[in-house]
Amino acid sequence: MPSAAHVAISDAPAAAPWLVLVHGFSQDRRAFSGQIDAFRNRYRLLLIDLPGHGGSSAMAGPYGHAELADAVRDTIDTVVGPGRPCLYWGTHTGAAVALRVSSQDASRFSALVLEGAVLPGRPMASVTDTFTRIQRVALAEGIEAASRLWFDEAEWFAVMRERPIACRAEAHREMIADFSGRPWFEAGTPAPVEVSDAMLATIDLPVLLINGARDVADFIAAADHLERVLPHAERRVVADAGGFPGWEFPDRVNARVAEFLDRLKPLSGQTHNRKV
Repeated sequence: MPSAAHVAISDAPAAAPWLVLVHGFSQDRRAFSGQIDAFRNRYRLLLIDLPGHGGSSAMAGPYGHAELADAVRDTIDTVVGPGRPCLYWGTHTGAAVALRVSSQDASRFSALVLEGAVLPGRPMASVTDTFTRIQRVALAEGIEAASRLWFDEAEWFAVMRERPIACRAEAHREMIADFSGRPWFEAGTPAPVEVSDAMLATIDLPVLLINGARDVADFIAAADHLERVLPHAERRVVADAGGFPGWEFPDRVNARVAEFLDRLKPLSGQTHNRKV
């Protein structure tokens, strides 16, 4: 599989660890625009556009978690190099990719930040319902109508819609307007993905789970489950945030992620559910 479109920012020293940043569905690498300046001098950053998104829009589907994980893994191998562990920050689908890859080989990463995590291969009712409804609009009325409805009605964008200035709603809307929509039009069948709880329990890595206090119930439930199953998970719940805390309140989230990465040691087994 060819490498996905990506940008490498290497302002940090050559010996600095790599921090890979992977966005969610309908976004692209601009989803991490609020993180670049906060981390670029301490980490070598690799921002990846998932297939069907951003600069990877021309990559063929299907666009299931297995295919997306393969593309991200191959891109990391191309840029970082095979066998060199990196740090990873994934949002929504980007988090599912991390769980898929690390459940197969946890040695690829040294720590994970999972924001609004999606469990790979496990349907989420609210996501499936919204995706199916918007897909019907895309097929009947075109991508412009579908993208507009996606941002205007999906529950995970509610905080941005309510606080458009503070949470940069217009910039996020513009990013979604550039979405190719190819996953909505793809007729192929993605490869099946099975990441069981037993497989998740083998991810022997420090993991930071991040959710907004006003996140969608399905995403909260996914994080609750991961907090129970992953051996070394800790939790941060961001007050007032919705589905995308790192976008909505980047300074607050960046501070918590920086503190987590600075520690980089196995947790005692106790989990934390603190508000920030």
